[in-house]
Amino acid sequence: MNIASAGLARYPSLTGVVTFVTGGGSGIGADIVRAFAAQGAKVGFVDLDEQAGRALADGCDAEIRPLFFAGDLTQGDTLSRAIAATRAAFGDVGVLVNNVANDRRHALAEVDDAFFDATVAINLKPAFFAAQAVVPDMRRRGRGAIVNIGSTSWKVKSVNLPVYATCKSAMTGLTRSLARELGASRIRVNLVSPGWVMTDKQLRLWVDEAGERDMDRNQCLPGRILGADIAQMALFLAADDSRMITAQEFVVDAGWT
Repeated sequence: MNIASAGLARYPSLTGVVTFVTGGGSGIGADIVRAFAAQGAKVGFVDLDEQAGRALADGCDAEIRPLFFAGDLTQGDTLSRAIAATRAAFGDVGVLVNNVANDRRHALAEVDDAFFDATVAINLKPAFFAAQAVVPDMRRRGRGAIVNIGSTSWKVKSVNLPVYATCKSAMTGLTRSLARELGASRIRVNLVSPGWVMTDKQLRLWVDEAGERDMDRNQCLPGRILGADIAQMALFLAADDSRMITAQEFVVDAGWT
């Protein structure tokens, strides 16, 4: 599912800006990569799925082909190498979108130490260290924008997601603390919290008749939320149009929460 691009905002301030996206190979992340590339940004992204990532980079409708780096963000120095490759190809990073996540369902009684650590390692840890890695770039530029992607799952008290929901709620604290620490360097940090987004994964694994009824009942707006809706918010928060916005959360959930 797509939304038409005609009539959507153009952000001249994003033209040529080096943008790094974690988990950009599919789902919301892929829509974010496409949206920034379409604005003329120089996009680097990392994802575990090499086939999907390369297909996205090859098929992106953009003057500047996105740079894809294949790797597991929970392992070794994948993140630092991906950011370094983006910097080497395009220059200092001006925008970071912390998107990578895994919402694998899990019951409280089934969680052990290894699962807990693995869930934190993909849903929270990369956001912290990606920000740490790009701050020197942004300081050299004299400005920057970090957009963290959260979730409304913890707000609506979703079941079978306790560790994931904990990580996503922690993105609020990360956003606000970084915004305060980095603001003097004109680095803005904001949070986008999606509702139930109709990605291929969600449609394949989780959306059933009961889920459709939940969306119809709880959303104020009819229709379904798409990854492109999240990408449009990320564009605004990365562009100069939002130059005095930081430490804030923007919920894109059709009014569910």
